[in-house]
Amino acid sequence: MTGRRALGRRFGWLWAAYAVSSYGTWLGFGAFSLIAIRVLHSGPTQVAALSAAGRAVGAVVAVPLGPWVEFRRKRSVMVAMDLTRFAALMSVPAAFALGWLSFAQLLVVSVVVAAANIAFNAASGAYLKALVPPEDLLVANGRFESTAWTSSVVGPPLGGAAIGLLGPMTTVLADAVSYLLSALGIRAIGGTEPRPARTGAPRLRAGDLLEGWRHILTHPALRPLFFNTIVVNGLIMASEPLLAVLLLGRLGFAPWQYGLVFAAPCVGGLVGSRLARRLVARFGQHKVMLTAGVLRACWPVGLAFVRPGVPGIVLIIAVQLGLVTCCGVFSPVLATYRLDHTDPDRVARTLSAWSVSSSATIAALTAVWGLLAAITSPRTAIAVAGVLLLTTPLLLPRRENAPQNTREQAASLT
Repeated sequence: MTGRRALGRRFGWLWAAYAVSSYGTWLGFGAFSLIAIRVLHSGPTQVAALSAAGRAVGAVVAVPLGPWVEFRRKRSVMVAMDLTRFAALMSVPAAFALGWLSFAQLLVVSVVVAAANIAFNAASGAYLKALVPPEDLLVANGRFESTAWTSSVVGPPLGGAAIGLLGPMTTVLADAVSYLLSALGIRAIGGTEPRPARTGAPRLRAGDLLEGWRHILTHPALRPLFFNTIVVNGLIMASEPLLAVLLLGRLGFAPWQYGLVFAAPCVGGLVGSRLARRLVARFGQHKVMLTAGVLRACWPVGLAFVRPGVPGIVLIIAVQLGLVTCCGVFSPVLATYRLDHTDPDRVARTLSAWSVSSSATIAALTAVWGLLAAITSPRTAIAVAGVLLLTTPLLLPRRENAPQNTREQAASLT
């Protein structure tokens, strides 16, 4: 492609590893719920618990992983987490083949995978900051974001077809193998990575567990972004199971229609992630992040007005397209901004704290909104989430803050 910025062979391997695991994840999207329902004959309460508890307990387990990741070679951690996810997921089809599969095993595997996801993301963010020059971080994050949205368009339909032909264990197996291939890709990056020097006490201290949150909550720009992001993600994700109940139950949508209204709008995420760099170059990082952050909060309330049939399909696709496009712009700019404003020796702890908080918030709000839907109705609960989302732009930072290293350089010149 003309004008495509080259980021080097090592980034190419990292990107390829990310792409493989991302496609594997989306191929296996929803597989655990299907296994719980069709193979283990679990009820809706157990299925909801599988989704919420796996995320919540995984977040708790991941709390000490942030400091652990910080003072280890990031590539080694990434490979270890990929192999951990591979082994955990492979245990599911193995147990099924032997007739030993249980709901408890699905729950344990979901916890292990959730915790490994957080540790991997923390290590990969820190590694990316060291691998790519600061001026190329937005390009790199934009490519990751584009890949994520492309896989979310392609993966679920292919996964659904594979499940229909071969059963849900097929997609779990594909997801597991994708992590093995990702580990091999990360190993292929090559080069040497120095072991991070530990400052202060030689052993892990209680204060190390809180360092990521301490950095976020004392930073004037990251603090509002942190609260904005976890609340927005929590409210959006809390509405998803309620929307599934509304569409597939009361409104009578067919499964293929349900898949269509969520897969098709993901094209907007691809478009948004490709536009992010150009928009930042023209309008500036802070203005783009603020505008996209405001706009993404305006769409979900429209989901409360969905109706049966074609008008409902069109409405959901339009709402989701607007939301996903704004998220596609916002996410890579946020990821770059967060790395720019975090010192290299605390990136892993900061990203881990961010992910743990996000997972815990999503789990908590999912449980609360499930209770609200039971007391009122799914449509009412979706509407309440949409209205609350309209207030979240108040949490976005109004002023632009220079990265920490830029401020230090300016201070050294005075």
